[in-house]
Amino acid sequence: MENNKKEMVVSAIENGTVIDHIPTNVVYKVISLLDLENYNDEVLIGNNLQSQKLGHKGIVKIKNKFFERDEINKIALVAPTATLIVIRNYEVVEKFTAEIPDMVEGIIKCMNPKCITNAETIRTKFRILDRQNLKMQCHYCEKFVTKETMNFI
Repeated sequence: MENNKKEMVVSAIENGTVIDHIPTNVVYKVISLLDLENYNDEVLIGNNLQSQKLGHKGIVKIKNKFFERDEINKIALVAPTATLIVIRNYEVVEKFTAEIPDMVEGIIKCMNPKCITNAETIRTKFRILDRQNLKMQCHYCEKFVTKETMNFI
């Protein structure tokens, strides 16, 4: 009997970044946070793909895009299992896990309406207290923000 398995092949990118091992429930959140809906080059999105590490995963492949620290921090906050793979001239030049930093600045909004960051043009600053459960504290008013209450600027 003939094997009729079909395989889809996605072309390699010459330059860009692959975000792999994204939990399936946050793939579209990552896309939105990075504003990839408005990116004017190739973006490949895969979701609910088989993964030995996660069971199922998402992957986003972005041609000619290299992320800045703030963007990587956003990825880490919503998808701490994500791996970023930097590709130049069809070769992997860097591969790392998006790790939650000790401090995040200018990407999370403080939930306290009386916080100075909501009244003046002051860059927000949060200290990470608990990476596992994602608990942060505002540097200015000391209010807490969690994964459930986190809003990006």
